[in-house]
Amino acid sequence: MDIVVVGAGPVGMTAALLLAREGHRVTVLDRDPGAPRGGAEEAWGASERPGVGQFRHPHLLLPAAFRTLVNELPEVVSELTALGGVPCNLLSGAWGLDAIGGRRPGDERFAMMAARRPVVEAALSTEAARTPGLTARRDTAVSALLTGHERVPGRPHVAGVLTRGGVAVHADLVVDAGGRNSPLGGMLRDLGAPGPVEERAETGFLAYTRYFRSTDGKLPQMPVWRVGHYDSLTTVAIEGDAGTWALSVGVSRRDRALRGLREPGAWHRAVALFPDVAHLAEDGEPISEIMAMSGMESRHRRFVIGGRPAATGVLSIGDAWATTNPLFGLGMSMGALHATALRDLLRTADPDEPEKLALRFDEFTRTSLAPIQQGLADWDRHRLAEIDAATRDVPVPYETDDRDWHFRRALDTAKLRDPELLRAFADIGSLLATAEETFTDPGLAEKVAELGRRAPRYSDPGPSRAELLTAVAGAAT
Repeated sequence: MDIVVVGAGPVGMTAALLLAREGHRVTVLDRDPGAPRGGAEEAWGASERPGVGQFRHPHLLLPAAFRTLVNELPEVVSELTALGGVPCNLLSGAWGLDAIGGRRPGDERFAMMAARRPVVEAALSTEAARTPGLTARRDTAVSALLTGHERVPGRPHVAGVLTRGGVAVHADLVVDAGGRNSPLGGMLRDLGAPGPVEERAETGFLAYTRYFRSTDGKLPQMPVWRVGHYDSLTTVAIEGDAGTWALSVGVSRRDRALRGLREPGAWHRAVALFPDVAHLAEDGEPISEIMAMSGMESRHRRFVIGGRPAATGVLSIGDAWATTNPLFGLGMSMGALHATALRDLLRTADPDEPEKLALRFDEFTRTSLAPIQQGLADWDRHRLAEIDAATRDVPVPYETDDRDWHFRRALDTAKLRDPELLRAFADIGSLLATAEETFTDPGLAEKVAELGRRAPRYSDPGPSRAELLTAVAGAAT
């Protein structure tokens, strides 16, 4: 098949490589000029992606994404390693805890790799350039969709794209990997399609991030768990390539009192109040300003309306289909699963039956990925409400009768108190297994309830709200 992939980010390039290796003729179009190239620092410092707001924000190849690369695209892993990517394990920080009891057989499934997004893109682009049947065109924005004769009455059939330069690129299939702000949904509606139908949360999180580089070539000790939840905020610590790391502070978009975290002084004073991560802002050389990220609300788009595809000849993957809270770092993993599923479906798809392909792809998405996205969206909703309750003038405990939220909270709190619960939490959180697959033993769920009930509300010590606000306000003195 002739396939056009719109978007040369990690998900788009992963899909393009997988499809080209199947013998498809793949053309990748991206609106931004120039692929990240060169060494790690050149890729980080010289690459520009104005069309990707999160380009320099933290990314992590969690186990599901890393497993895809190891099994399907090992040459990309070699490129990442040569660029300074750091092999690591999701559980490594917890192995030293008495309650966990060290490493166990099977923990190798939690292997992952730390690398900044520009470096990941550089590795993927290098491999794409030497892959037969794959062509990447940069500085080539898509302005419209081309149509062919309808395959489903009343629904447009996409037969390619028109670039902003007026060049028609015909295709048997267009794959939208244009990210959370992909314009292809609007282009479909311009053709008279009844969708996609987008559902978006009313609010979300803001993140304030700073990158650091080691001054002695050694990475500092990472927290026992990379994500820590506190009364008013969440911290995320992520290793990077070539002796770098990132520290992010995630807050509710409604919490205006913490908007001052965009100022370096306020950010550093606030971070110093959290013992698990304070040293990460002290041990290295800052290599970025405080970078703010908004637009983190969850959203997803439905492409099958009334049992029929909104259009044929076009499929959306990764963030172009749905987004999750970036604080959990699942974007590349979900995108890799989506791309692999598309590759697998095309092995048996009939090019003359695009409706069947659209419906089968939608079925996979609804049954395998949508529950994950919805679960994270529900988590966001509860967590934001919890923060709202904690940040009132007179704080009150957050109350809800949602049993799933209470179970998730209990598991999060208890994960470092039992080796089986830690691995259950990691399997679910890194997309290696579903909750249903993980908790087949009723005794495991009972252990969550017991340990979660006896554990403190948050597993890590942190400052009071008053102490946090004092630290942030100190920027003005």
